Amino acid sequence: MRKNGKREFSVILERDEEGYYVASVPELPGCHTQARSLDRLIARISEAIELCLEAEHRGPAKSQFIGVQRIVV
Repeated sequence: MRKNGKREFSVILERDEEGYYVASVPELPGCHTQARSLDRLIARISEAIELCLEAEHRGPAKSQFIGVQRIVV
């Protein structure tokens, strides 16, 4: 979606075994980063999104992120 000419992206936030926070953007394959704090993570993923868009000169996303489902097997 666009607000004021800007695009919105859903970001998945996780924490790995070593305590690092990890962020990834499902709409932009390969767009991910990590950091020790959530504040730093948000800054880094914002920068990563900008770089991914700049590098790929993408138009509107072809898919829409719906959500994450937890499944027990």
